[in-house]
Amino acid sequence: MMLIEETAPAAEALPVAALREHLRLGTGFEIADDTAEDMALAGFLRAAIATIEARTGKVLLTRRFTMQLDDWRDRLGQTLPLAPVTQVEKVEIDDGMGTVTEVPQENWRLLPHGQRPMILPTGVILPHVPRRGTVSVTFVAGFGDSWSQVPADLAQAVLMLAARYYEDRGHDGTKGGMPFGVSALIERWRQVRTLAGRGGREARR
Repeated sequence: MMLIEETAPAAEALPVAALREHLRLGTGFEIADDTAEDMALAGFLRAAIATIEARTGKVLLTRRFTMQLDDWRDRLGQTLPLAPVTQVEKVEIDDGMGTVTEVPQENWRLLPHGQRPMILPTGVILPHVPRRGTVSVTFVAGFGDSWSQVPADLAQAVLMLAARYYEDRGHDGTKGGMPFGVSALIERWRQVRTLAGRGGREARR
């Protein structure tokens, strides 16, 4: 499976002011309010968001993604690797010979489950993928466009992790893994995820 992030979180959606306040309360020192410092804080927030999303499979701020598979894992229904999914924009099949065909929307539907969103066939099974071909699914995922729509525990976990990155920026990155407090906040959002399509071409007919 290949997962491509087509869009990035908008800069104005990042909680830079909240992180600055969090750092001030945690250290007792005022954090400079200037462009250079804001850019640095935004960088730490993006890194923290990426880490939390990788650990949980949840997309905090809405973006567009494309998932590419060698084949469906199960033609009765394909699980998407991220949640929450708000829209599947298109499903395309590349026959491996240069022809890409968009699968009509009446042939599939989105099951927008909070943990395991899926693409289900409207008929019996999902469309056939040729032996040398691929299937691509372009979808939109995320809790919302603004930081206020991110669940409170995940939002707090991001601030705590971004603060750790800020405090450790003078070190070489060997101070340890995920802080316990962050791990505790994200635990309920974590799940065992099935990401890939069918394991081998021998499964094809």
